Amino acid sequence: MAKTNTAELLEALAAEIGENVYIDIAKWHLYLSDAKLHTVVAEQLYPLITSNAVNEDRVIKVLESISVKIGGGRKELSLIDLLPLQCQVNLVDILEKYQREM
Repeated sequence: MAKTNTAELLEALAAEIGENVYIDIAKWHLYLSDAKLHTVVAEQLYPLITSNAVNEDRVIKVLESISVKIGGGRKELSLIDLLPLQCQVNLVDILEKYQREM
């Protein structure tokens, strides 16, 4: 049963991240769900929630470690480089909310 709860929490977290966080490219907003990055981001950040360790510095470190292929894979950028500051703040807020609710 715990696995189901974890899977459901992870799925809900991914959905909320996907709907509220976007990458900004030439003033175009590509939400993480549309970019198929929401699940990866949720999976990478979930351990911070479960260990009660959500803070901006740790979240940024995780986002720096997630590579996003651009130009058909010719280049890779860190996800943090594609997120506007407001989206970083929104992401931390979402994670803190989940942390409080656990």
